[in-house]
Amino acid sequence: MRLVISLLSGALFGAGLYLSGMTDTTKVQGWLDVFGQWDPTLAFVMGGAILPMAVAWQLTRGRRPLSGGTFPTPARPEIDRRLVIGSTLFGMGWGLAGLCPGPAIASLTFGGLPGLVFAAFMIGGMLLAPGLKARLDRAVPAE
Repeated sequence: MRLVISLLSGALFGAGLYLSGMTDTTKVQGWLDVFGQWDPTLAFVMGGAILPMAVAWQLTRGRRPLSGGTFPTPARPEIDRRLVIGSTLFGMGWGLAGLCPGPAIASLTFGGLPGLVFAAFMIGGMLLAPGLKARLDRAVPAE
């Protein structure tokens, strides 16, 4: 049952990304082009995602997921070296390619070679990240 719920949730998420235009790299890069031909569409998509999610977090208190297990606890709002480095790398990749992980996975079905190349490098980065984190932690201990 959990696999079916995951599959349906992922399909709904991918369909939402596609219908909202977030798999279109030019639309995402247009959002980042604040001093050029700025496209505010992404702000509405983000708002349309953040508001229901804020309500959903409130509704999960004291409840259990239908498929078993527990809901994850919200992350602590700390700004540390890992957050700054990770968000900087994420933002650079997002700005250069116009894709982040969700739309990149969704675009594998229709993105052609550029989508495959992006996904390959994204997966490579995910595989290299733990080793890089370990090296950084040895070189400069976390605060």
